[in-house]
Amino acid sequence: MAFYFVQFLTGLASAASLFLVASGLSIIFGVTRIVNFAHGAFYMLGAYVAFTLTERFAGALGFWGGIVAAALVVAVVGVLVEMVLLRRIYHAPELFQLLATFGLTLMVQDIVVMIWGPDDLLGRRAPGFKGAVDFFGQNIPSYDLFLIGLSPVVLGILWLLFQRTRWGVLVRAATQDRDMVAALGVNQKWLFTSVFALGVFLAALGGALQIPRDAVHHALDLRIIVEVFVVVVIGGLGSIIGAFVAAVLVSELNAFGILIFPKISIILVFLVMAVVLIVRPWGLFGKPEAAARRTPGLTVNPWRPLTSAERLMSVGALALAAMLPLFAGNYALTVGSEIAIFVIFAASLHFLMSVGGLASFGHAAYFGLGAYGVAFLAKAAGLPMIVSLLLGPVLGLLGAAVFGFFAVQLSGVYFAMLTLAFAQIVWSIAFQWVSVTGGDNGILGVWPDKWAAGPAAFYWLSLAIAAFAVVVLRVIVFSPFGFALRATRDSPLRSEAIGINGKRVQWTAFVIAGTVAGIGGALFAYLKGSVFPDSLGISLSVDALVMVLLGGVETVSGAVIGAIVFKAANIWLVSQTDLSKLVLGGFIVLMVVAFPKGIVGTLETIWNRRRSTEDKKSALATSRVEVAE
Repeated sequence: MAFYFVQFLTGLASAASLFLVASGLSIIFGVTRIVNFAHGAFYMLGAYVAFTLTERFAGALGFWGGIVAAALVVAVVGVLVEMVLLRRIYHAPELFQLLATFGLTLMVQDIVVMIWGPDDLLGRRAPGFKGAVDFFGQNIPSYDLFLIGLSPVVLGILWLLFQRTRWGVLVRAATQDRDMVAALGVNQKWLFTSVFALGVFLAALGGALQIPRDAVHHALDLRIIVEVFVVVVIGGLGSIIGAFVAAVLVSELNAFGILIFPKISIILVFLVMAVVLIVRPWGLFGKPEAAARRTPGLTVNPWRPLTSAERLMSVGALALAAMLPLFAGNYALTVGSEIAIFVIFAASLHFLMSVGGLASFGHAAYFGLGAYGVAFLAKAAGLPMIVSLLLGPVLGLLGAAVFGFFAVQLSGVYFAMLTLAFAQIVWSIAFQWVSVTGGDNGILGVWPDKWAAGPAAFYWLSLAIAAFAVVVLRVIVFSPFGFALRATRDSPLRSEAIGINGKRVQWTAFVIAGTVAGIGGALFAYLKGSVFPDSLGISLSVDALVMVLLGGVETVSGAVIGAIVFKAANIWLVSQTDLSKLVLGGFIVLMVVAFPKGIVGTLETIWNRRRSTEDKKSALATSRVEVAE
């Protein structure tokens, strides 16, 4: 009994730091509606800065002063980020916010390595809390008891701040309807800046307080951010009490899950998150949102099929790509195959987002399911490559059919978070079900048959399947189903009024996108010769989002260009510099701020503007001739 009580207290100690970070994100998320993926980076910065300050200044005053000073320093950095970057994208779709803050996260990862080095750093013990308390033979670290007592104090301070001050009333009002707050004459810019500063301070304080318990390393941000998103969604956007209760719930599930349900311990928190989103989308203590702003995919210019000249140009570009094996080496062909595979992956997500208006944050789940489907068929059943390629993506189809049924019941950020929860559930299963998936060791030896084993043959196969997938998706876009899907995206009420079953149409689009992503995953398994849980990870989902944004979310086939440019740049940067994340992150941020329409969208805008100018000149010349006559 004493052991379980100590385990319970350990969970509460972990909940303290998680609550600090999650409460900060919940406040930011609730008021500004920024999907702040960089919140984990501020947590990591708080830990690194606190390590430096506590090592530099001796004694209890130096340690505790360094903890608070680190949080303040990082809060100032957060204010600069908010003023320079985030103010520009407050009214952008959630996708743009996610990608901008993800790019910032990539930059911070390389910056901390440049400053503090790649090795783990061990902070010193907290003065006054170096011992342990004996409880029926079980030792409880006194620092854990300090953290357990700290979290209710912080909760009380935040409650008083939001309930008993004018600033708190404005923040709570903005959480419910920020447009109405602006209509009342409140300066939203400084309100958002102050909220962001408080949120970053709490995140940095949570990271700083962890240095006596955990090593500081440059992967802290990604480790914490997923759990923080789970806590915020379960507790409810903008709810501090919800963040506290959800942090305790998640931490205790992590503490006891490994003891009671060792086989599914990682899945538990995501199962709870999925159930909460399905039953109560706004969280346990949250409230329904006001009317959401436009979803990604709403176009300015009407879409049209390719003209005859454009089709000829596309066929010519495909023919040039097919000639690559005539002059390129094996490495270039392998890179070309990988780019073709990611064209399939990006095109599937682009179809879901641009045509369906559904921004998925967990699309890698279906890519990875397709890869595992091929691995099971090829290794366990011993089926030939053609059969495996035809049947393997069915696993992605089934996953999309099941998850999509629940996901399309939601919209906006709640839809995105539920897709993230489902993706993490699939990743957790692949990671923990070692007897079937191999766990972290993966499934090895998934090699193509002899006819496709050569780099040139596999490249041609990947290119052909990629071209076929893109063509099929384009045909669907301009089919009656595609028009029904776009009608549901643009005006759900009008489409329902004319008899379109919006949820069924969106579910079908979700299944189509998941199946196409599974085809890409199946090819990827044969390209790499192995399958690992990373193929289902959140980083791969974000890569797909970057490709879509880079090409242009409001275009029909921008993902093709986005995938080619992103993968080629990523592979080239990794081979050329150790600071590839810094460069790539900066490039992503620049694209979001300066070129939100993406490469293809920007080119289309320039072309339409030039054509409009020429038409005006032609009309003016014609009118002058008529006047002269």
